[in-house]
Amino acid sequence: FHGLARSLVANAVHGVSQGFTKELDIVGIGYRAEVSASQVVFHLGYSHPVPFAIPDGIQIAVDKQNHITVAGIDRQRVGQVAADIRALRKPDPYKQKGIRYTGEVLKKKVGKTGA
Repeated sequence: FHGLARSLVANAVHGVSQGFTKELDIVGIGYRAEVSASQVVFHLGYSHPVPFAIPDGIQIAVDKQNHITVAGIDRQRVGQVAADIRALRKPDPYKQKGIRYTGEVLKKKVGKTGA
């Protein structure tokens, strides 16, 4: 367990000194996010807005309504919150719409061919 303990301590030190960030992009016409008091409200093509409560110890910033930055000192919580946000609307393999990590490369599938 030496390697595990060493990496946990190293991540804790890095988190306190510099912090961890994850960046996500919202892709799609009309898809956007906005931060209000203690939650982020997403408009993701559903018939209703999707509220997402910001957990304690996590800061979420929205730039230009379609770029989200999740920051905090705990690496695991930052990654989990980013994964929870991405799960609200996973990227579609056909139209490439949805929430994805910045720099994530998706394989585009071809649709049905007309007869």
